[in-house]
Formats: sequence, structure tokens, C-alpha cells
Amino acid sequence: MDFHLRFPIQVFSKKIHYSHQLFFMGSCFAENIGQTMENYKFNVLMNPNGVLYNPASIALALRRVIHNKAMNDSQLVFANDCWNSWEHHSRFSKPDKVQCLTEINNSIINGHQKLQQTEWLFITFGSAFVYQLNSTGELVGNCHKIPQKEFTKKLLTVAEIMSDYTKLLKELTAINNNLKVVFTVSPVRYIRDGVVENNISKARLIEAVHNLIAENNNTFYFPAYELVIDDLRDYRFYKSDLVHPNEQAIDYVFEKLMDAVFDQETKNIFEKIKDIITAKEHRPFNKDTEAYQRFKATYLARCLTLNKDYKYINLDAEIACFTKP
Repeated sequence: MDFHLRFPIQVFSKKIHYSHQLFFMGSCFAENIGQTMENYKFNVLMNPNGVLYNPASIALALRRVIHNKAMNDSQLVFANDCWNSWEHHSRFSKPDKVQCLTEINNSIINGHQKLQQTEWLFITFGSAFVYQLNSTGELVGNCHKIPQKEFTKKLLTVAEIMSDYTKLLKELTAINNNLKVVFTVSPVRYIRDGVVENNISKARLIEAVHNLIAENNNTFYFPAYELVIDDLRDYRFYKSDLVHPNEQAIDYVFEKLMDAVFDQETKNIFEKIKDIITAKEHRPFNKDTEAYQRFKATYLARCLTLNKDYKYINLDAEIACFTKP
């Protein structure tokens, strides 16, 4: 008997290459996959606003990046001994107002520059629930631990998501007509909303994404949600909170992504880089042996060859590791 449900994943008609710029936006699962790709030397920019969960906040952040629209100090709010932005994750929150605003605007500028050069934009939706500030009606991407009574919670409809993103995709194409957009839905279950409510939320996200892809060119869906929920389908693949996928699950999803969207040359380069990274993490019992010196020389040569053949791959840290005494 087979207790493991595998399903075929559609291979993308266009492929990722190591020379491509990748841009990740959305939930913490977007950062999991983005960080994995960055670890393996892909050119990656992740979440210029920090982690965001709902489609409306992600769209707001992308529009600010598209139009290179800086924030001003009147848009910051002081709470919990820090200056914060409703549009940004708390990693931007700072006790110093100038530092907070400077880091936010530098990130917007960097995001704007990168987006114009990006071949692949990954957008990961986490939840269809949004929060609005009661006093202004302003959309809130992060509540910064301010009491919930200050906000109104709302569940986006499929129509609202589609309307917003139909316009957003046109804005993205206007700034970069070579851009391919990959939508994913995070397998993280937001049980703080309620188990039933989380399922309603995920269903709306999935329906909206598939409708968008049906109506727009250069858009794709990668089934990260289904791979964890339906394929792995076991709490062995979650962290101790039983909500967030663990490293095994993230690695499994990444392997499936590689099969679906990497071209063959990129797969070959990936295997070489994976071998180099594994060697870099090796800790010998004795660094002075001739065997270890030969080991370092071998991998230094491999790094230099890759650097020569693929100048867009940065192996400086690995070269330094195999060069030092």
C-alpha cells in the first residue's frame, strides 16, 4: 500500500537560470524558499518591506517599489518604544525615527532598482484576512503588537483580490516587460484566525490565483501549499508549533521547484555549488594534514573554475574559506 500521495507538477514553459535576478514577496514561506535560493548563490532580493501576509498589503508594497515612492516621517507611528510603519514588518522598527525612515526608504530605492532587472517575481500569499486601522481606515500590513481593538479585521473576497492584481500585473509589466510572476500560497496555517477560517482564507487565495493565471500571460502557479498539505501531509514535516513547515518540508518543496522551473544548465551548476557549500561546512579533525590541504586546493580550483565560467555567481566567501591557512 502507498501511504504517500504524489501528484504531477506542471513543468513551466519558461525556465530559471543562474544569471537571472529573482525577487520574492510575501509570507515567511517566501523567505524560506528565497533564502534557500540565496544560500545556493542565486541572485535574490527578498521582501523589501519585510514579511507580509495578505494580498492587499503585498500589492501596496509592490506599488511603492514600482513607483519608487518614498515614505515621510508623518507616516510613521510610535508604539512600544519604537517608530514603526503600518506597511512594514517590525524588522524596520527602530527607537530612532530618522534611522527607521532611512532604512525604509533605502529599501524602497533598492527594490525599485532590482525590480527593473528582475526576471522572476515570486509572490506568496499567506492569508486573505486584512486589518484596517479604525482611526483612519488605513490598511495595516503589521499591527506591531498594538491592541486588536484598534483594528477592524476583514476577509478579502476573490473578486477584490483579482481586481487589485489585474491592475498590479499591468503596472509590473509597464516597469519590466520581461517579468515572469510566480504565485504561490503559503502552507503555513494561520490557526490564530481559527482552523475553519484559515481554510476559507486559503481557498479564496487559491481560487483568485488560478483565475489570475488564466487571464494573464507570463504568470505561473507553483503548488507549494499542496505539496505540504496534500503530498507530505504529516506533522513530521512541521516545526514544534505544528504550524510552520520544517527544514525537511522546505527542502522537499525546493526540490520540486527545481524540477519544475530550473533549466538543465542551472541544475548542473546547482549540483556543483551544493558540493562546494558542503565542502565549505566540513570541519576537519586536523587542519595541518596534507590530505586536508589537498582537499582545500581541490575545492578552491572548483570555485575558481565556476567563477571564470559563470561570472554572475558570487563565490567570494567560499574562495576565502579554501584560501585561508
